[in-house]
Amino acid sequence: MIPLPVTSTRHRVRIPFYYTRARLSNAALCLLLSCLALSVLFNFFLYIHRPAVPHFPSLSAFSAALTRDNASESLNHLIIVTGHAIWIGTDPSLRLSEDQWLLEPYQKGQGRLDAFFAHISRGADLAVHDRYSLLVFSGGQTKKASTTTEAESYLRLALYSNLFGASGTPATDFSRTTTENYALDSYQNLLFSIARFHEYTGRFPENITVIGYEFKRQRFVHLHRPAIRWPSDRFHYIGVDATDESSSAARQGEWENGYKPYSEDLYGCHSFLASKRRQRNPHSRFHPYYSSALELTGLFDWCPATSALIFSGTLPWDRL
Repeated sequence: MIPLPVTSTRHRVRIPFYYTRARLSNAALCLLLSCLALSVLFNFFLYIHRPAVPHFPSLSAFSAALTRDNASESLNHLIIVTGHAIWIGTDPSLRLSEDQWLLEPYQKGQGRLDAFFAHISRGADLAVHDRYSLLVFSGGQTKKASTTTEAESYLRLALYSNLFGASGTPATDFSRTTTENYALDSYQNLLFSIARFHEYTGRFPENITVIGYEFKRQRFVHLHRPAIRWPSDRFHYIGVDATDESSSAARQGEWENGYKPYSEDLYGCHSFLASKRRQRNPHSRFHPYYSSALELTGLFDWCPATSALIFSGTLPWDRL
């Protein structure tokens, strides 16, 4: 008999070790393949049972529902009348009665109703005499007790007072006026009215005139206008105050509650000013200008950490 070769202890150990590694590799591969198969089956299940995706009409579909007068294409001057309260009356002769308005406590007994009507009248007069202008009354539904907005009530008072009939044109036929129904503060009065102009005409204005309180002039001219980078030579402000609002108390109130907060928060999106917006929005309204003024989306969303950081994105009026 031929003796079998003797295998060393080292080789007797190695052979089972290789077999063990192979078995482990095969087991791992089987596990991975099983996981892959389960993943494919799970995703296939989700695909079959996925919910139907709602169909949203395109922006062009929304635009198709708009009816614009051909004359609106020639409009280039935006006239803004900023709202401050809501007129709930029906008789314009009673417009100076405080029970015909929804007012804040600080607005009562100070002759402010005269100023409100003066703002409305001045805006109507400018619009009537400038055939390239669009008059926008701006102000949201800021009172919980109201079913209308500041802007709509201002326009209604203007119509009832026949302010657009001065040139011989019946008030009901005057088409170069509209409302902006979402602004909750002075910054939004300016920005949202520009967006509304675009929504109404299909283009952006070339010139802007704002009509409001004289004591708010510095806020609009030195804070709001630069915040949106509107050219200074195309911006005009007309100020009309109530009889007692040129007092030092009125100026001090504007400094503490308006100019100073905006100088520290140009876009009104932090703490104090943001809180005021929330308080003025009891009906939870939200503006539609993301759809109708797409070019301003970046500005709508701009909320820098510091007031010194001016919006640097492209704006339509950069080409003016």
